[in-house]
Amino acid sequence: MKTIDIRRSIRNFKDTKVEKNKLEKILKAAMQAPSAYNQQAWEFIVLTNKEQLETLSQMSPYSKMLAKAPAAIIVLANQEKMRVPECWQQDLGAATQNILLEAVEQGLGSVWLANAPFEERMQYIKDMFKLPESIVPYSVVALGYSDQKNNYVDRFDDTKIHYDKW
Repeated sequence: MKTIDIRRSIRNFKDTKVEKNKLEKILKAAMQAPSAYNQQAWEFIVLTNKEQLETLSQMSPYSKMLAKAPAAIIVLANQEKMRVPECWQQDLGAATQNILLEAVEQGLGSVWLANAPFEERMQYIKDMFKLPESIVPYSVVALGYSDQKNNYVDRFDDTKIHYDKW
Protein backbone atom coordinates (compact mmCIF):
# COMPACT_ATOMS: atom_id res chain seq x y z
CA MET A 1 0.00 0.00 0.00
CA LYS A 2 2.92 2.37 0.64
CA THR A 3 3.77 2.48 -3.08
CA ILE A 4 0.18 3.39 -3.92
CA ASP A 5 0.07 5.99 -1.14
CA ILE A 6 3.16 7.90 -2.25
CA ARG A 7 2.74 7.68 -6.04
CA ARG A 8 2.31 11.16 -7.49
CA SER A 9 2.48 12.70 -10.95
CA ILE A 10 6.03 14.03 -11.24
CA ARG A 11 6.75 16.55 -13.98
CA ASN A 12 10.22 17.76 -12.98
CA PHE A 13 13.21 15.47 -13.21
CA LYS A 14 16.87 15.59 -12.32
CA ASP A 15 19.31 15.37 -15.21
CA THR A 16 20.24 11.80 -14.24
CA LYS A 17 20.10 8.79 -16.55
CA VAL A 18 17.63 6.02 -15.66
CA GLU A 19 19.47 2.71 -15.44
CA LYS A 20 18.55 0.00 -17.97
CA ASN A 21 17.89 -2.57 -15.23
CA LYS A 22 15.30 -0.24 -13.67
CA LEU A 23 13.59 0.23 -17.04
CA GLU A 24 13.49 -3.55 -17.47
CA LYS A 25 11.89 -4.01 -14.04
CA ILE A 26 9.30 -1.39 -14.95
CA LEU A 27 8.54 -3.18 -18.23
CA LYS A 28 8.26 -6.53 -16.43
CA ALA A 29 5.74 -4.93 -14.07
CA ALA A 30 3.79 -3.57 -17.06
CA MET A 31 3.55 -7.05 -18.54
CA GLN A 32 2.24 -8.47 -15.24
CA ALA A 33 -0.95 -6.44 -15.66
CA PRO A 34 -4.27 -8.22 -15.98
CA SER A 35 -5.46 -8.61 -19.54
CA ALA A 36 -8.83 -9.64 -20.97
CA TYR A 37 -8.69 -13.29 -22.02
CA ASN A 38 -4.95 -12.99 -21.29
CA GLN A 39 -4.52 -11.39 -24.71
CA GLN A 40 -1.51 -9.29 -23.65
CA ALA A 41 -1.84 -7.18 -26.81
CA TRP A 42 0.67 -4.61 -25.59
CA GLU A 43 3.92 -3.36 -27.07
CA PHE A 44 6.31 -0.73 -25.67
CA ILE A 45 8.76 1.79 -27.05
CA VAL A 46 11.41 2.88 -24.54
CA LEU A 47 12.97 6.25 -25.20
CA THR A 48 16.21 7.52 -23.67
CA ASN A 49 17.43 9.53 -26.66
CA LYS A 50 17.25 13.25 -25.81
CA GLU A 51 16.38 14.32 -29.37
CA GLN A 52 13.51 11.85 -29.56
CA LEU A 53 12.25 12.92 -26.14
CA GLU A 54 12.38 16.55 -27.30
CA THR A 55 10.40 15.66 -30.44
CA LEU A 56 7.87 13.66 -28.41
CA SER A 57 7.45 16.62 -26.05
CA GLN A 58 5.69 18.43 -28.90
CA MET A 59 2.89 15.81 -28.92
CA SER A 60 0.55 18.07 -26.94
CA PRO A 61 0.56 21.19 -24.75
CA TYR A 62 0.68 18.86 -21.73
CA SER A 63 3.75 16.83 -22.71
CA LYS A 64 6.44 19.52 -22.49
CA MET A 65 8.16 17.81 -19.52
CA LEU A 66 9.30 15.03 -21.86
CA ALA A 67 12.01 17.36 -23.16
CA LYS A 68 13.67 17.25 -19.73
CA ALA A 69 12.79 13.66 -18.79
CA PRO A 70 15.66 11.19 -19.04
CA ALA A 71 13.32 8.40 -20.21
CA ALA A 72 9.82 7.63 -21.39
CA ILE A 73 7.79 4.55 -22.18
CA ILE A 74 5.17 4.61 -24.91
CA VAL A 75 2.45 2.01 -24.32
CA LEU A 76 0.96 0.65 -27.54
CA ALA A 77 -1.78 -1.80 -28.50
CA ASN A 78 -1.15 -4.43 -31.15
CA GLN A 79 -4.48 -5.02 -32.89
CA GLU A 80 -3.20 -8.25 -34.45
CA LYS A 81 -2.89 -9.79 -30.96
CA MET A 82 -6.33 -8.77 -29.71
CA ARG A 83 -8.74 -11.59 -28.94
CA VAL A 84 -11.10 -9.27 -27.05
CA PRO A 85 -10.70 -5.96 -28.90
CA GLU A 86 -13.36 -4.24 -26.78
CA CYS A 87 -11.04 -4.41 -23.76
CA TRP A 88 -7.70 -3.17 -25.08
CA GLN A 89 -7.92 0.20 -23.31
CA GLN A 90 -8.59 -1.49 -19.97
CA ASP A 91 -5.62 -3.82 -20.50
CA LEU A 92 -3.28 -0.98 -21.40
CA GLY A 93 -4.60 1.17 -18.56
CA ALA A 94 -3.64 -1.58 -16.14
CA ALA A 95 -0.20 -1.91 -17.76
CA THR A 96 0.31 1.86 -17.53
CA GLN A 97 -0.70 1.88 -13.86
CA ASN A 98 1.82 -0.91 -13.19
CA ILE A 99 4.51 1.24 -14.86
CA LEU A 100 3.67 4.12 -12.52
CA LEU A 101 3.75 1.92 -9.42
CA GLU A 102 6.98 0.12 -10.31
CA ALA A 103 8.60 3.49 -11.04
CA VAL A 104 7.98 4.39 -7.38
CA GLU A 105 9.47 1.03 -6.31
CA GLN A 106 12.56 1.86 -8.38
CA GLY A 107 12.95 5.27 -6.72
CA LEU A 108 11.75 7.15 -9.79
CA GLY A 109 9.11 9.74 -10.51
CA SER A 110 6.66 9.45 -13.40
CA VAL A 111 3.68 11.04 -15.03
CA TRP A 112 1.01 9.45 -17.25
CA LEU A 113 0.43 11.48 -20.41
CA ALA A 114 -2.84 10.70 -22.13
CA ASN A 115 -2.59 9.71 -25.75
CA ALA A 116 -5.69 7.68 -26.61
CA PRO A 117 -8.41 8.65 -27.34
CA PHE A 118 -7.00 11.94 -28.68
CA GLU A 119 -6.63 11.25 -32.41
CA GLU A 120 -4.11 14.05 -33.05
CA ARG A 121 -1.81 12.78 -30.27
CA MET A 122 -2.14 9.19 -31.44
CA GLN A 123 -1.35 10.25 -35.00
CA TYR A 124 1.68 12.23 -33.79
CA ILE A 125 3.22 9.06 -32.33
CA LYS A 126 2.21 6.97 -35.35
CA ASP A 127 3.97 9.45 -37.62
CA MET A 128 7.01 9.93 -35.38
CA PHE A 129 7.76 6.20 -35.23
CA LYS A 130 6.25 5.19 -38.58
CA LEU A 131 4.08 2.65 -36.80
CA PRO A 132 2.29 -0.08 -38.73
CA GLU A 133 -1.47 0.38 -39.08
CA SER A 134 -2.09 -2.38 -36.51
CA ILE A 135 -0.20 -0.58 -33.72
CA VAL A 136 -2.26 1.93 -31.71
CA PRO A 137 -0.66 4.41 -29.26
CA TYR A 138 -2.33 4.43 -25.86
CA SER A 139 -0.21 6.34 -23.33
CA VAL A 140 3.18 7.87 -22.69
CA VAL A 141 4.87 7.75 -19.29
CA ALA A 142 7.69 10.20 -18.58
CA LEU A 143 10.25 8.74 -16.15
CA GLY A 144 13.18 10.02 -14.17
CA TYR A 145 14.59 10.84 -10.80
CA SER A 146 12.28 13.35 -9.21
CA ASP A 147 13.53 16.65 -7.90
CA GLN A 148 10.80 16.51 -5.25
CA LYS A 149 9.74 13.97 -2.62
CA ASN A 150 6.62 11.88 -3.10
CA ASN A 151 4.54 12.48 0.01
CA TYR A 152 1.39 10.74 1.15
CA VAL A 153 -1.85 12.62 0.52
CA ASP A 154 -4.98 11.02 1.96
CA ARG A 155 -7.58 10.94 -0.81
CA PHE A 156 -10.03 8.65 0.99
CA ASP A 157 -13.56 10.03 0.86
CA ASP A 158 -16.24 7.88 2.49
CA THR A 159 -19.01 9.97 0.88
CA LYS A 160 -18.17 8.23 -2.40
CA ILE A 161 -18.85 4.75 -1.03
CA HIS A 162 -22.31 3.19 -1.35
CA TYR A 163 -23.06 -0.15 0.31
CA ASP A 164 -25.78 -2.30 -1.19
CA LYS A 165 -27.64 0.70 -2.65
CA TRP A 166 -27.06 4.15 -4.16
